Amino acid sequence: MKHCYLKNVSTLTLKSEKCTGCGRCIEVCPHQVLGLKCKKAEILDIDLCMECGACARNCPFEAINVKSGVGCASAVITGWLTGTEPSCDCSGGSSGGCC
Repeated sequence: MKHCYLKNVSTLTLKSEKCTGCGRCIEVCPHQVLGLKCKKAEILDIDLCMECGACARNCPFEAINVKSGVGCASAVITGWLTGTEPSCDCSGGSSGGCC
């Protein structure tokens, strides 16, 4: 089952010029966010990213960056685990927030 998180809020980035296509990021991603195209990793669906950081920690070439445990994806997971509404502390104030 694929879980979509909040749209357009993931911190996941990929520097394709550093990628060698080893595929480790694909092996460790629990939601198939990444795939290979032309022997390079690519982000298939960024909205599936839960920001766990497994891809970045397992990339030996530092081609992937993600701020794990922050943002709305973490809030959604915490909400699922605790049975509460997600709260990523970005919806308040006059800045508009992301939620």
